[in-house]
This record gives sequence, structure tokens and C-alpha cells, in this order.
Amino acid sequence: MLNVMIVVMAIILLTGLLYFEKKGNISGRLPTKALLSSLFVVSILVQPHHISRYGQFLLAGLIFCLVGDICLAVPREKMFLAGLVSFLLGHGFYILGFFHVANPGMRTWVGSIIVLFISTGIYFRLKPHLVAMNIPVLFYIAVITVMLSGAWSVFIDSGLTLSGRMMVVIGALFFYISDLFVARNRFVKKEFFNRLIGLPLYYAGQFILAFSVGVLK
Repeated sequence: MLNVMIVVMAIILLTGLLYFEKKGNISGRLPTKALLSSLFVVSILVQPHHISRYGQFLLAGLIFCLVGDICLAVPREKMFLAGLVSFLLGHGFYILGFFHVANPGMRTWVGSIIVLFISTGIYFRLKPHLVAMNIPVLFYIAVITVMLSGAWSVFIDSGLTLSGRMMVVIGALFFYISDLFVARNRFVKKEFFNRLIGLPLYYAGQFILAFSVGVLK
């Protein structure tokens, strides 16, 4: 019941956030986004932690993502860079969490090569638009590629619960795709469409990862 209440509250806040994004209302966007992102931190805290270290790593990752969300809600170049660093740290903790529970094998490498191929294509598609942000974005793409590979490693580990494995890979994939819309909005074409698709994917991914702590064992 508590998880249902959290999801309902998240949907209400997300609807409000999309409204403020559409209107370009910074004063409404910042507190709404902060509350919504704080909610996925609350979500992980109220879950049973079947694999303690996994839960701890994901909690740290979610907290850094919360900081990153607040930074990105402020339309300033320095805040964007601060948000980028925060999300890098968040992804780093996700990577530690995923590889802590997974047992990488040959299928891990096959999946990782596929993800690397896709990420490389994305990078070269963005590269003409990056200019001074080329190196930071390249590094960020490398990190989220490893993050998704880690989630894939969890998914193919049959020693873990299937529902938990599915939540991990779906949550990570949603996060990965949402980052593409952030990049498109920042470097290619700034429009509400990026928020309309990217934000629901991002928050769905974060909440799914938070809830996975109570399922994965």
C-alpha cells in the first residue's frame, strides 16, 4: 500500500513538473522537481533490503541523482556541469551496486558490446553539437554505457529473482534513454517534446530501481 501511495504522489508531482516545464516556470519547476526526486529517495528507504550492500549503493546513487536534478532545474551553465558530475557519481554507485550482485560471464560481454556499439553511434551523432562539452559528454556516455552493461549483467544472472532482474534492467534502460532526451534538449534542439518523453522515462526508471531493492534477492 505504501508503494502505491508513493507512485500516486509521484504521478501527481510529475504532472505538475511537466506543466511547469511547458510554461517555462522556473519558480514552480524547482520545488516540484526537488520534491519528486526526493520521493525516489524515500522509496528506497522504505523497501526491505534483501541484499544490503546493493541497497546501500543504490541509495547513494539516488541521492546524487537528486542533487543532479536540482542542479539541472536551474538554467545556468555551471549548474549544468554540477548536475553532470552529480549524475556521473550516481551512475558510478549504480555500477557498483549492479556488479556487486551480478556474476559477469560471456553473455555480459556480448551485451556490453551491443550497448557500446549503440552508445558510440549516439556519441558521433551528438559530436558536431558538443563543442567545448565534447570530453565531458564523451565521459558521461562511457559511464552510462557501463551502467547499462551492469544492469544487463544482473538481468542474465539466473541466481537472482526474475522480477528483481527485470526491474533492474528496465529501470537502467529507462534512465539511459531519458539521458538521450536530456542531451537532445541541451545540444541539438531545445523543445518541450524532450521533457515530455524524457522526464516520465527518467522518473519511471528511478522509481523502478528504488523498488528493485525490495524485490532483488
